[in-house]
Amino acid sequence: MRGQSTIEEQVEQLKEYLGCPCTYYPPSNDCQLMGSDFYQARARGKKEGFVPMLIAVDELLLECFELNGEDKTVEQVRQELLSAPLESGKEFLQTRLSEFKEELEEDEPGYWEQLVGEVAGGEGIDRFLSIWDYGGKQTIPIVLAEIPVKHPWEVFAYLPFGGWNECPANEEHMAVAKYWFEKYGAFPALMTHDVLEYGLPTVYGIPREQALDLALEQYAYCNDIVDQGVETIGRLADGLSKSFYWYFWWD
Repeated sequence: MRGQSTIEEQVEQLKEYLGCPCTYYPPSNDCQLMGSDFYQARARGKKEGFVPMLIAVDELLLECFELNGEDKTVEQVRQELLSAPLESGKEFLQTRLSEFKEELEEDEPGYWEQLVGEVAGGEGIDRFLSIWDYGGKQTIPIVLAEIPVKHPWEVFAYLPFGGWNECPANEEHMAVAKYWFEKYGAFPALMTHDVLEYGLPTVYGIPREQALDLALEQYAYCNDIVDQGVETIGRLADGLSKSFYWYFWWD
């Protein structure tokens, strides 16, 4: 386990762990430079062969990375994840959704229909939410990392995340990210120790006719965003039709 480290020490530890070009953004009341640099890095990465990620400077997150490869070298973990065949992200989500639905219906018949609810009342997300501290006045310490992989879903080989509580395991995150990238163009963009945020390639969100299906998938992926968040899947769907960022949080 890690001891208490300064932010500067954590930044250096994260850079050493990643082993790729990184830019550190200290706390600020303005996120414009960070956002601009991120999207410029996305354009550059397509030519230079990397995928940018905004990563919180967070001892818990770094500890999570290291625990995921406790018995192996960092390089072994990365190569195993990159070389392993991925399951179908769509099938993973469908299976998980069926399991959640079955459990809820057993516990409380009729509750599923209430949980889905009406596709209305949702709020769109038009920015990264997790870069701000709890007061919303300053950004948290962030590193913009140029992850040396070709495809967006492969960032999870360098950023092993999950496998605790209801949070999917590394390879499941990869499979889902591949599926959503191929279907919607969505890409993982920001990570803290308990949050993932995705971006979309346009500012128009998801077509309304696809929003409920996507909301069901997102509930399967991260039920906390409904159960401890927007309260109904229909409200999530309505929000997704107005959003060009996706937010996931696991308790």
